[in-house]
Amino acid sequence: MNHQARPLEGIRIIDLSMGWAGPLATRNLADMGAQVIKVESCERFDWWRSWEATQAWIADNGAEKSPQYLYVNRNKQDITLDLENPRGRELLLQLVATADALVENYSGGVLPKLQLDYSYLIEANPGLVMVSMPAFGSTGPWSQFRAYGSTVEHSSGLPHLVGDPEQAPTMQHVAFGDAVGGLNGTAAILTALWHKQRSGEGQFVDLSQVECLFPLAAPGILHQSVYGQSPRRSGNKHPDHAPHGVYPCEGDDAWVVIQVTDEIQWQRLQDLIPALAPFGDVDERLDKREALDECVRAWTQQRPAAVVMQLLQGVGVTAAKLNNAQAILDEPHLQDRGYLQWLEREYVGVQPHPSPPFRVTADPIPITSPAPTLGQHNHDILGELLGLGAAELEELEQQGVIGTKPRMPSAKKAI
Repeated sequence: MNHQARPLEGIRIIDLSMGWAGPLATRNLADMGAQVIKVESCERFDWWRSWEATQAWIADNGAEKSPQYLYVNRNKQDITLDLENPRGRELLLQLVATADALVENYSGGVLPKLQLDYSYLIEANPGLVMVSMPAFGSTGPWSQFRAYGSTVEHSSGLPHLVGDPEQAPTMQHVAFGDAVGGLNGTAAILTALWHKQRSGEGQFVDLSQVECLFPLAAPGILHQSVYGQSPRRSGNKHPDHAPHGVYPCEGDDAWVVIQVTDEIQWQRLQDLIPALAPFGDVDERLDKREALDECVRAWTQQRPAAVVMQLLQGVGVTAAKLNNAQAILDEPHLQDRGYLQWLEREYVGVQPHPSPPFRVTADPIPITSPAPTLGQHNHDILGELLGLGAAELEELEQQGVIGTKPRMPSAKKAI
């Protein structure tokens, strides 16, 4: 792929985030050309490298093999700084002074304890945009609570609206709140940077990840507000359309999604499946939904999912087969769109990466570098950008302020 001019080239962002939500937000910016400098420490490294470190894991370079970490940290640079060390904190402030924005998703009390919250950061850079992404916002009675994407999703009430009526509340994903929070984080940063470009003003953006999920739960919230009770869960059924659901196909664990949303699609489906002839308009179909779905299932079960999808799409009926990971790699539509880009990285070899979802031209934006190793750019950023000499960098490494390998946590007070 040829080099493309990317819209955020020239923007520098300091990334203090960990896990999925914050790193996804900054990865989108890195994909768009921003210089994203990820800051970890050798003891408090990104926990998506591993939930729990051991000496054997360190010796095996486990910190560099996590697929989750690799996918949300591509196109970034990485330095290590012990922010509990005064020198490490000082160097971060020097770096912040050169930046346009900073992103963090620590729990609420971490940066204030380090004296690195917004009030301190704007002393180093009055025009700084800072986006803080705690689970429940930076104020209010829940602001000090820690949470992950799973607890954020539960706290939003969304699982109470998902699943079949006879089921308990159902999560959409093991950490759906992280993905949604990350996308909202990208939008928040871009909005604040746009404001800064127009006005010259930085600002503090308090992004509550749980609030990012509320729009997805809006129908349930409105139903509760109007009727005083939550709506009945309906699984894949749609209140206004039928057939509408996921249907089994020939083979083991093979499925297809079918969504008929107007009468033209319904007529075309009837032409394709003669057994549907007895069913009439949408009101009748909704009233006889179970019998209707059984007729559709009887037809889909006799055919491979790919064949069902192609037949239905061929007559203008919305349908898509459910793919496993291997099938996605081989999916012709995704191949034609350049969905995957393959990057080689130390310790893990060649790995597939989904292309950025946004495009400047007809071609995908190239992914220019795989996720950095721990402290990979210490000399580039601390040496060349901040001007530290080789002797000082060596001294910082000997003191444990910087480094390129994880260390087991010391007996420091937890932050």
